[in-house]
Amino acid sequence: MTTHPDHGGQDLIPRPERTPEAVRTALARVAPHRLGDMERHKEQALATAIQDGKIGHLQAWLTHWHAQVEIERRPDLSARHHAALATVHGTASKDDPAFRSAMNALAAVEDEAVRAVSA
Repeated sequence: MTTHPDHGGQDLIPRPERTPEAVRTALARVAPHRLGDMERHKEQALATAIQDGKIGHLQAWLTHWHAQVEIERRPDLSARHHAALATVHGTASKDDPAFRSAMNALAAVEDEAVRAVSA
């Protein structure tokens, strides 16, 4: 795992290396309730990779979960992510302006996390 944050925050854990086991271990520390989701997603990615004969599905799976760990390990991203999710779930419909704003906020958090783990 790396030890130096690049965003100036106080991280819960260091950023894991970009390997399935390192990402899984980190997820177990910051969001153990999501391990089942990670495993189901991995099985889907593996099945699709075998069907299509393309490793890109597995690379996308690893990037997604590395980014999820990034969100959970960084209080700044986690707070923004959870606030946006709460707003999404608190709106009555997709036509609510707050829904679109919250979806944009979620996308911004996801993009920031992907950039951080892809650097």
